[in-house]
Amino acid sequence: MTVRLGVCSWSVEPRGPDDLVAKVRSCGISAVQLALDPIRTGAWNEGETVAALRGAGIGILSGMMGTVGEDYSTLDSIRVTGGIAPDATWPANLAAAGESAGIAQRLGITLVTFHAGFLPHDSKDPKRLAMIDRLRQFAEVFAGHGVRLAFETGQESAGTLLGVLSEVNSALGATGVKTMVGVNFDPANMILYGMGEPVDAMRALAPAIRQIHIKDANPTKTPGTWGEEVAVGTGGVDWKAFFGVYKSVGMDSGDGIDLVIEREAGQDRIGDIKKAKAVVEKLV
Repeated sequence: MTVRLGVCSWSVEPRGPDDLVAKVRSCGISAVQLALDPIRTGAWNEGETVAALRGAGIGILSGMMGTVGEDYSTLDSIRVTGGIAPDATWPANLAAAGESAGIAQRLGITLVTFHAGFLPHDSKDPKRLAMIDRLRQFAEVFAGHGVRLAFETGQESAGTLLGVLSEVNSALGATGVKTMVGVNFDPANMILYGMGEPVDAMRALAPAIRQIHIKDANPTKTPGTWGEEVAVGTGGVDWKAFFGVYKSVGMDSGDGIDLVIEREAGQDRIGDIKKAKAVVEKLV
C-alpha cells in the first residue's frame, strides 16, 4: 500500500478554510488531521470548511479535539490543567466530546485524537481510577457516532500508558462497546516530557498505535522544564530506527498507520514541514 502522509491543520496556523487549503498546498501535501475546535466553537463554518478541502482535493485523515482550560505555558501548568483530569472542566469537556463526535461523523472522520492529561503511574491512585472512567465515557460518546478515539503519548511512560489502555478497554468491553481506545504516537512528546526513548516506546506501544505524529525535539537541559521542539531530522528522534520499527511491525502494510507531520514552533513552519516530508519520503 501507499502510506498516507498528512499535516496537522493547526501546524500551518490557518486564518480560515481557504488559508488552510493554500498553506497545505504549499507544503506539497494533500491530506490533513483537522482541528475540530474551530468548527465546534463556530469560528469556522462547517460547510465552508468541507467545501474548501474537497474542492482542493485535500483529504481528512483524522480529527483533533482540544480540551477546555488547558494551559501549556509550563510543565506544572499543563499537569494541573491538561486533558480530562481537572474536575472543574470535566462537564464542559464531556459536552465538547459529544459535539466533536457529531462533527466527525458528519465529516466522515473515523478517528479523533486528543490529550488525555497526565495519567498517574500507580494503578491504585484514585485519580487514575477517575480518569479511566472518564476515558471510558469519552470513548462511549465517540463510539456512539462511529468514531474511534486515541490519545497522545508523552505525558506518561509507555508502561503506564499500556496499563491505562488495558484498563480502559476492559471497562469498555464490560459495557458492550467494541471500539478499542488506542494511541496517537508522538515521538517528540516522549522527549519533551522526559518520558522515555521514542523508538523503544514505539516498539512497546505498537499494537495500540492508531496514528503517528512526525515531530522532533531535544531534551531539556533543566529538569522540570520543557524540552525544545525542533525541525524533523535535527533533534533527538532516531528516524532511521523509528521507521525501521514502523516497517518491522507491519505499520506500512494492510490498512496502514497514517503519518501526520506536526510543527508547533519555529519561524518557518511550512519550510520545516517540507523538510519533514522529505525525511519521511526518504525513509518510507
